Amino acid sequence: MNIKNAKEEIKRTVEMYLDKDEYGYTIPFMRQRPIFMIGAPGIGKTAIMKQIASELGIGLVSYSMTHHTRQSAIGLPFISEREYAGEKTRISEYTMSEILASVYDMVEETKVVEGILFLDEINCVSETLGPTMLQFLQYKTFGNRKLPEGWIIVTAGNPPQYNRSVREFDIATLDRLKCLRVDENYEVWRIYAIDAKIHGAITAFLEVNRNWFYSIKAGRDGQEYVTARGWEDLSDALKVYEKKGFPVQVQLIEQYIADQEISRKFAVYYDLYIKYRKHYRIDEILNGDDCNDVIKLAQNATFDERVAVTELIIEALSQDFSNVLYQQERLEREAVSLRAIKKRISEDTCVIADELQGEINEQKTELLRQEKANNLNADKKRLIIAVIAQLEKDQDIAGDQTEPKKQFEGIKRDFDKRARKQAKDVERTGERLERGFAFAESAWGEGQEITYLITCLTNGAKSSEYISRWGSDAYYKYNKRILVMDEHDKLQKEIEDKLKL
Repeated sequence: MNIKNAKEEIKRTVEMYLDKDEYGYTIPFMRQRPIFMIGAPGIGKTAIMKQIASELGIGLVSYSMTHHTRQSAIGLPFISEREYAGEKTRISEYTMSEILASVYDMVEETKVVEGILFLDEINCVSETLGPTMLQFLQYKTFGNRKLPEGWIIVTAGNPPQYNRSVREFDIATLDRLKCLRVDENYEVWRIYAIDAKIHGAITAFLEVNRNWFYSIKAGRDGQEYVTARGWEDLSDALKVYEKKGFPVQVQLIEQYIADQEISRKFAVYYDLYIKYRKHYRIDEILNGDDCNDVIKLAQNATFDERVAVTELIIEALSQDFSNVLYQQERLEREAVSLRAIKKRISEDTCVIADELQGEINEQKTELLRQEKANNLNADKKRLIIAVIAQLEKDQDIAGDQTEPKKQFEGIKRDFDKRARKQAKDVERTGERLERGFAFAESAWGEGQEITYLITCLTNGAKSSEYISRWGSDAYYKYNKRILVMDEHDKLQKEIEDKLKL
């Protein structure tokens, strides 16, 4: 299976194990098989765990087992005294495992009582730790300490051909695990790349060279390898290099793409991509400026160049989608807090500043709890911090008045002003989307470039959410698979209702 299928299967398994009836967990704790994900390095096995924890709102504790010894996993021995049949005797016991202690600490600190214990490189443990780990997978205990109920064990490892340290599990162990074999898959990664904002030069390059997405082979100087992780890390590096004006040379690319042929060909392609970015003036196209010269340039472009230009359009629009969806969610989250305050204004004892501080404290508590539970992604963290900052600004706005109702009216005027700006930004994004389609049609007709653009917009989570919320005539026109979008009007009304104070 691919990594997307693996994520869905693990998520369903966790939800299945956490299902309850009146007697407790539907599947008894000891019959909840740990999950064992096995696949080549760098395909995203670790990355999906935080996504699953965030989406399910549960905790996540992660460990790489290559860093552990028997002592850190099972705990340190100590001598205790007990009495048996009236006779005192000294016996060996163990302190709590560092791994289990981390789970108990998280439960204590966050009050999140359910979660995932993720053990990476599980099949590369040391020889002395091997039997202990097998015991843990079978019985969920280290020594005499048990993993708390409500915590699901998920493990991952590489096949033997990728790692010399791998120790293969025997049949008795495998029969107690849910085994998922995960393969690299460009199509699935491409969907992920849209919302992860992978550099357009990389996605354009791989679109016309798909066989270079993932590769592990023997080279003159040892192993040569290219992984999904390598492309994503290179993407981050390219963005910072461009921001700081550093030259992008093959020496940088080789640090992430450890295959001489592929890294050098990408270096050449990257230079071309930057040239296309300069010549095609995508922002001017999307803003409706006169770009007839650019259309003529695109009409005479090679296939590779057309893919690059389409990627440049997608890159610009993706940023627009992200911005308006972020602002929309921010406004909706603020509206929840302000509506709660509005309900309490009729009370004589209501003090707006105190009410706002209470909402701020709740947001801060949630932020801290989710950070400790390791289920807070960067976008959600940014959102909560922004809402806290806005509520603090609302305190300043309220300070200009003395009566609670007038204080709230000032806050509402500011909120409504930002909501109107958001509506204009949504409209502007829709216009830019329509112009992107118009440019593609003027330059290339209704060919494969339009199909590629439609596919990327359909597969992108943010682009598809934007279109489902606010619509796009051009998208509906070209996407023959969408016959009716009755949900659009319903979603639009829901959005308007969420922003009413």
